[in-house]
Amino acid sequence: MLVYSGDKAQFLEDVATNEIDRKIEEMMALKLKKRVGEREHASWMNSMQYMQNILMDSEIPSDCGVAIEFNIPNTAKRVDFIISGLGERDDRNAIIVELKQWSQVESIPSVEQLLRYNPEAEVINVQTILGRGLVETAHPSYQATSYRTLISDYNVNVQELPIVLNSCAYLHNYRRKEEQDPLFMPYFDEVLRESPLFVRDDVRKLQAFIKRYIKKGDSKNTLYYIDGSEIKPSKSLQDSLSAMLKGKREFTLIDEQKVVYEKILAMSRRSQKDGRKRVFIVEGGPGTGKTVVAINLLVELTRGDQLVAYVTKNSAPRNVFEAKLKEGAFKRKNISALFKSSSAFIDADENDFDTLIVDEAHRLNERSQLGPRVMGENQIKELIAASKSVVFFLDEDQRVTAKDYGDRKTIKRWAEYFGAEVSEGALLSQFRCSGSDGYLAWLDGVLGIHDETAHPTLDGIPYDFKVVDDPLVLKTLIEEKNREDNKSRLVAGYCWEWASKKDKEADDIVIGDFSMQWNLAGDTTYAISEGSINQVGCIHTTQGLEFSYVGVIIGDDLRFEGGRVITDYTRRAKSDKSLHGLIGPAKKGSVEALADIDLIIRNTYRTLMSRGMKGCYVYCTDRPLAHFLKSRIKGYESDEIDYMKAAEEP
Repeated sequence: MLVYSGDKAQFLEDVATNEIDRKIEEMMALKLKKRVGEREHASWMNSMQYMQNILMDSEIPSDCGVAIEFNIPNTAKRVDFIISGLGERDDRNAIIVELKQWSQVESIPSVEQLLRYNPEAEVINVQTILGRGLVETAHPSYQATSYRTLISDYNVNVQELPIVLNSCAYLHNYRRKEEQDPLFMPYFDEVLRESPLFVRDDVRKLQAFIKRYIKKGDSKNTLYYIDGSEIKPSKSLQDSLSAMLKGKREFTLIDEQKVVYEKILAMSRRSQKDGRKRVFIVEGGPGTGKTVVAINLLVELTRGDQLVAYVTKNSAPRNVFEAKLKEGAFKRKNISALFKSSSAFIDADENDFDTLIVDEAHRLNERSQLGPRVMGENQIKELIAASKSVVFFLDEDQRVTAKDYGDRKTIKRWAEYFGAEVSEGALLSQFRCSGSDGYLAWLDGVLGIHDETAHPTLDGIPYDFKVVDDPLVLKTLIEEKNREDNKSRLVAGYCWEWASKKDKEADDIVIGDFSMQWNLAGDTTYAISEGSINQVGCIHTTQGLEFSYVGVIIGDDLRFEGGRVITDYTRRAKSDKSLHGLIGPAKKGSVEALADIDLIIRNTYRTLMSRGMKGCYVYCTDRPLAHFLKSRIKGYESDEIDYMKAAEEP
């Protein structure tokens, strides 16, 4: 949607008369129903004066089109500035300009370390001062490219007329450093080729870039073609997605997965045809194939001309699947539009999407946390409102933070609110943990999540489970397994502070002679990055993902005392936010808060210990717990162990 639109002559006049901010504000209120603050006002006034200087070049036609704050359909993204016109051969052109007022930029501290571990890692982020301190955000050129790609892949007029889109970034307050400028580091070369970056001293260069594509005016017609277009996935996007799944065994549907998949396809197509809202709830435990079904739905529905998105609260699965689906010339920037955070629908219009596929729905929050601000009304409500049909994949036994809100009852309540038809399905067959439901039942029993089952021991269960007495041995075993397929990782409960986030030389998890760091802050694909075998993952980097083997370090928040497994929230790292909102009431003796904390800690280890498809190796900082787990592997012959004595062993 075009917020402000005019030609160059009108734009220059509006800036010269100090009318530009008022006009943008009025159109924002009228078209987007948004009110803006003083900071955004000031930003417009500042940036538009610099763009005025750029467009003062007499060779840029006075009747070329100018758009400000173009709202990309079906997204919360707004393009700062667009210039449109005709090329030498009357071809339609538009240039996307990402404007930034940044004056200070720094590299991400862990970038060099990340590239040392994984030379192929895609680096797209930098740090700049926003508000009160340094904030990690996407490189401006990457932002510009992502907007261009998003419009190209979904705007029918851009595809068919065609309209040639180009993009760049302009940091009008920033002066380039003579050496080691964080915005122009070698690892950003490809990003800069896609969308050149211009800084304060590059006025003539930016003017030349614009004049390369805008030779004649178009009386704003190109802008209107972009704004008035039908929105659907391009044929190239559809074909590329289909090609990406071919030959990838991990995305092959099996047995009941195929049944659930077909039922959801039918539901979605009915909603697309008759416009009625529908909700499908799929319940399934770890390793039952929820994500496999979700990714196949994403591809097939996109191929059917639907506007579809794969949604998770946790960024780790989105980042990993983006990386896995990349192929050939089809880059991350093309894929990213299909993957969205659960907080991306606060301002979505009714039925913006045909289908939303919500994985890890048990991780949804009631309200969205956007930086320091809590926004929106309710994530489940926002998701159902934003789409004709919504699919929720959930496992209520994987609630691992106090804010985790999604459950079957709540989803059905909001579906009823919208008058949506509800269908349900289940994925029961275990394809992880060597296909053994028995291991998960055993795990629930030993962790005290569910009552004792028919599997009190692992006798006869074909799953490689070991308890080791030295974390160095655990590390060695997982490294050996990882050499087979790069699909084994070390993970741990959040009982150690993340010191290396600020000090890249600092060790985080130190146990005797064993010392390792948490996963690197800049590594968005920990689960598949080559170098991540040298770091330890946590619940937030691994939930929703799977490995061949997983090595789990159980901290002192889970112990064996008084003949049973207990939890202790006081042994968690102070920076752990998963129990936010519960610690205070727990300290005051709230039975409900203590019960919630207890379940969250148990669920955390259940989730970590069920990530391995073939096996799970465990080290416990609490020796009695290690003895207890060992006793439950083969039988109860070790029940007579003096656990207090075990605790005193060196």
